[in-house]
Amino acid sequence: MRGMAAQIALAVLVVAATVAVVLAVGTLGFASRSFAQLMVDHGETLASAQAMFADGVVRFFVGALVVAAIGSVVLAAALGRRVAAPLREMSGAARLVAEGDYAVRVERRGPEEIRSLADSFNQMAAQIGEQERMRREFVSNAAHELRTPLTNLQGYLEALRDGVLTADHATFVSLHEEVDRLVRLSRALDALAEGDTAPRGSEAMREIDIREAIASAVELHSAALERSGLRLDLELPPTLRGRADPDRLDQVLANLLQNALRYTPNGGRVSVEAEQRASDILVTVSNTGGGIPPEDLPHVFERFYRVDKSRDRSSGGAGIGLAIVKSLVELGGGRVGAESGGGRTRFWFSLPGD
Repeated sequence: MRGMAAQIALAVLVVAATVAVVLAVGTLGFASRSFAQLMVDHGETLASAQAMFADGVVRFFVGALVVAAIGSVVLAAALGRRVAAPLREMSGAARLVAEGDYAVRVERRGPEEIRSLADSFNQMAAQIGEQERMRREFVSNAAHELRTPLTNLQGYLEALRDGVLTADHATFVSLHEEVDRLVRLSRALDALAEGDTAPRGSEAMREIDIREAIASAVELHSAALERSGLRLDLELPPTLRGRADPDRLDQVLANLLQNALRYTPNGGRVSVEAEQRASDILVTVSNTGGGIPPEDLPHVFERFYRVDKSRDRSSGGAGIGLAIVKSLVELGGGRVGAESGGGRTRFWFSLPGD
């Protein structure tokens, strides 16, 4: 940073020196000759005229140059410090961020450009900190999701090896359930990875009958809804066409319906609605129940985020379904959202219109 201040001072001095040279050539060269000629025309000798010019103009000119040089250095040093100080602070803060201190922030001071840079730095540090928090939570939850079925499998296999359990049909069913949980988790992670790496606007997107796709998804889950004692309301327009990847749309609808089925209490209501808007199609899946606390609502689409941390994985899910919904919808150029209040929770997503 001291180098920046020195460079600013040097630049100012170069400008001052250039101005001094121009003035010196004009004043000491052309002006001196004009002055001497004028004085000779009025009866003075050339020598006395030159002496008068040197005693008056040259002495004043040199003094003015000295004062201007000192002033330039002082102003340049002040400007350099004003610019260098906040940059030095940001440099130190950047080193702290690189070392893992994501809570560091810098003060907004200095010229407007430096203050704007400070705002950008603070925003970057906040986003890096949030990403690091999500990464740690993701790793922790993923490890837990894998550990639970693997621990159960290990216990079953050790019991079979030691003769504590009999290799009967019930044991194999339990083993298969644990393996199936691992397979579902693996597929869910694959879906998330696909959403992260696939290009937006997949070639698989085409014009389809959105109404038929929604009706088919609801039909597949109608038996499960009936067994859970839930009432289903379906409101669809007579025609509803838009652009979507049929497989991804089926997965989005299945995840939202399974989420509603899981969190709606017995005797509750699940509603599925769709409407054609000016530029897109809005699909809504809502359900009655306890709702989502306001502090959890912004995080429901994060990977492995679970609102009720006390639920076990069989009743509460792994916290991946809504993350998959967000990833696949945004992959197709749509948006997702969630609202909760008044005993009703509403999830919605949009699709490009016809």
